[in-house]
Order: sequence, then structure tokens, then C-alpha cells
Amino acid sequence: MTPVQDGQDGQGRQDGQGILDLQVDGVLGGDELNALFRAAWPGHRDTDFGPVLARSLLRVTARRAGRLVGYVNVVGDGGVHAFLLDTTVHPDERRAGLGTALVRAAADAARERGAHWLHVDYEPHLTAFHERCGFRPTAAGLMALNGDPADDTP
Repeated sequence: MTPVQDGQDGQGRQDGQGILDLQVDGVLGGDELNALFRAAWPGHRDTDFGPVLARSLLRVTARRAGRLVGYVNVVGDGGVHAFLLDTTVHPDERRAGLGTALVRAAADAARERGAHWLHVDYEPHLTAFHERCGFRPTAAGLMALNGDPADDTP
């Protein structure tokens, strides 16, 4: 699976379930993103993704037969730092390398857009996944800006 230039069709991979396409900055609607998040994240409440997508440096999507099955968002600081957010893979597509492909495509595209560093926050059970993607652990801090930190997990 290889990402291609912005908005163009990705190179597909046949894996017995049909062709899987990756795209950098392809067309993406809030309804389909909410559907993916509902499937992947228990307790997800539909949200307006318009402001999120408007602030993205880039996003990578994965589709099978036109259906959104994977997504990752990258935001930037306008300089050399970029931040990986919301890596999401549909439950039917997990454990087949799609998450890794999304992250690697996002890293490549962020590098092409001038980022020197790609940051990510993750829960401890995702450490091995992120290390396989090329991340290394660092010390970082987190401040809850809305209420009790115990009430809101990043």
C-alpha cells in the first residue's frame, strides 16, 4: 500500500477482501468519519469534524470498495513540528498492517510538507504499535483544560 500525491487515488492492494486504497488529503465527509469512529471507538458521539479537518496539515484515509476503513489526522505548528492524531482502523480491518500503513503514509506526507518531528500521544497498551511505526518514547506532559483530568482521557 503506497500513498500518492494529494487527492489522487492510492495504489491498491488485493488481499482477498478487495482492493484497499490509501489517499493523502482525499475527499472526506463528516458522516463517514462519524460512522468509522462509531465502529472503532465504543461510546463515540457524533461530532462536527469540519473544524478538525479545516485545521489539518494533512489526513490519510483508507478505503475498501469506497467505504472508509481507516483514518489518521496530522496537525502542524506551522514550523517543523507535526502531531499525529486519531489513528483509527475499522474493527474488521485490524491486525493486518493497515494502522502501520496509515501512520507511515502520514509521516512521509508530513516530511514532504516540511515537518522535521512527528509527535504522538498514546496509551501504554499501544506502545509496541507505535514503536513498530518508528516512534520512540519521550517524556511529555498533559494538562486537562476542561474539568477533572480523571473525567477526560485523551
